[in-house]
Amino acid sequence: MTDTSQPTLADAQPFLKWAGGKGQLLAQYDRFFPTDRGRAYFEPFAGSGAVFFELRKRDLFDDYALSDVNPELINCYLVVRNQVDALVEALRAHKLAHEQDDHQHYYEVRDQDRDPAWAGASEVKRAARMIYLNKTCYNGLWRVNSKGQFNVPMGRYKNPDVLSEKRLRAASLALQNVDVNTRPFTDVLDHAQAGDFVYFDPPYDPLSSTANFTSYSADSFGQDDQRRLAETFRALSDRGCKVMLSNSDTPFVRGLYEGFTVHTVTARRAINSKGGKRGEITEVLVVNY
Repeated sequence: MTDTSQPTLADAQPFLKWAGGKGQLLAQYDRFFPTDRGRAYFEPFAGSGAVFFELRKRDLFDDYALSDVNPELINCYLVVRNQVDALVEALRAHKLAHEQDDHQHYYEVRDQDRDPAWAGASEVKRAARMIYLNKTCYNGLWRVNSKGQFNVPMGRYKNPDVLSEKRLRAASLALQNVDVNTRPFTDVLDHAQAGDFVYFDPPYDPLSSTANFTSYSADSFGQDDQRRLAETFRALSDRGCKVMLSNSDTPFVRGLYEGFTVHTVTARRAINSKGGKRGEITEVLVVNY
């Protein structure tokens, strides 16, 4: 039965599945979230936005800013914010086509970015494609090759949630008046001021040489990037910002944030090429307060 009730800000939650999404960890993060009202909140690795949506529901800040280097992801957020009616209709069409012939429709949509004409696709068409693929691909993994082309095979789902209209409309409410932009994480240094809250959820440091799932954009995120991120974290801390960061529980990461408070949380690994290696692992939560 379809839920026809009007969405509210309290209904806001992620509309995308995302590798490393923080929905499962919100209960463990709760005691680290600010409780007093602040000027601004920044999340420079937008991902699924689980922490953003949680804090947005609490109305803790005057201003909110989401950014990421993945232009398709940011376009998706902008379309949900600005053109949700058109997006709902585009996803309705994808849902119908998928129900008629899931395999054919999936691979036709997946291969659209191989066509040079795709560069001229509308914002709504691009956003609908991303959400459709995200809901129907294997493990919900958004992965692209060096050319920026999406290359994940179709997942095995009997009834994928291609169109969740109430969720999209609640997310659209939450995104109103939010600054959403394609930016590198270092740009937060140009905007964050003393007292602001910054949360970093970067591509994680791999736990092993075969566990690197960082290609969410055409550029990977290696150890030099992790070092630049740690420098950014320290610069914001020195400025008087409250800063929180999630990452793998590895000696490399712990070394980067020596001198800050490092908490351990338990997460469930959902993406691994070997089924036996999916399960509970520890992650770190670094804070400067």
